[in-house]
Amino acid sequence: MKISILDQSPLVYGKSPQQALQASVELAKWGEQLGYTRYWIAEHHDFPGLTCPAPEVMLAYVGANTSTIRIGAGAILLPHYKPYKVAESFNLLATLFPGRIDLGIGRAPGGSAEVTEALSGQFLQQVWRMPESFEELLHFLHNDFPDDHLYANVTASPSPAFPPTTWLLGTSGKSAKLAADKGVAYAFGHFMSEKPGPEIVKSYIDHFQPNRIDAPETIVAVSVICAETTERAEELAMSGLLWNLQLSKGNGRKGVPTLEEAKQYKYTEEEIKKMEHMKNKMVVGNPGEVVGRLKSLQKVYQTDEIMIVSITHSYQERLRSYELISEELKKTYEK
Repeated sequence: MKISILDQSPLVYGKSPQQALQASVELAKWGEQLGYTRYWIAEHHDFPGLTCPAPEVMLAYVGANTSTIRIGAGAILLPHYKPYKVAESFNLLATLFPGRIDLGIGRAPGGSAEVTEALSGQFLQQVWRMPESFEELLHFLHNDFPDDHLYANVTASPSPAFPPTTWLLGTSGKSAKLAADKGVAYAFGHFMSEKPGPEIVKSYIDHFQPNRIDAPETIVAVSVICAETTERAEELAMSGLLWNLQLSKGNGRKGVPTLEEAKQYKYTEEEIKKMEHMKNKMVVGNPGEVVGRLKSLQKVYQTDEIMIVSITHSYQERLRSYELISEELKKTYEK
């Protein structure tokens, strides 16, 4: 089972955005050392507690501080941008870091309605024309517009020796259909979807039309907290769960709360139910439990790869979580 990292670059209580972003770079370096397949960083705009609005900027820094791990965006939110600009940015990254760049594309706003208007305007119209924009982006990346197209003589320079590998990210059947129709790889956000994920991924596989790649490729992104013991993992999960509760109330801007705050918080019955619901989407436990559940998810989804997103109150605890998972996987392979 291939495993990878999805980083939302969370701010934790008491740390600065600079420290959060530096922790993201350290996570990518640690992932490379541990043998993770790829590191992706997400795009959010004025989102309470998340610090990366520009993955393409962070990836230049991450690429310069790593050497072998694949790096990419999870995702660039295409309705905000002209496809040509996205192609230029990622062709530049692919030129700087040959054979290592992934371009994940999404359609979510990544922020509030006011932020969306400030960023690009007419967001809904751009969402509606997402299939056309995505097709245009693919042509720019592969420099293969038809001869009679307006952009036939336009190049998204520089032209890399190895174009970015394009992934479509989503949480619904609509995204799976678009990925299958366009013949690109598909990443499903299990951790943020209430829809029947295995059915959606199977639909992508069943309807895949070879185009940019020859056969369907999938990633399933899962929220995971791993610690030496189940009890410690359950404890660590509390901070992220409380932070999600705070976000639902319009709070959470100061970042992921401390364990002390999570333990002392007076939860209502409704909040406890919400936390249990959120936790049911997560994988929380000791290394053996976590790897066992991840392998079960891999089997249920029939996926090539599991991508792990972990949010804890401590950046060191986050690194340790990824380390324990990697070590446990190596043990199972050795057996």
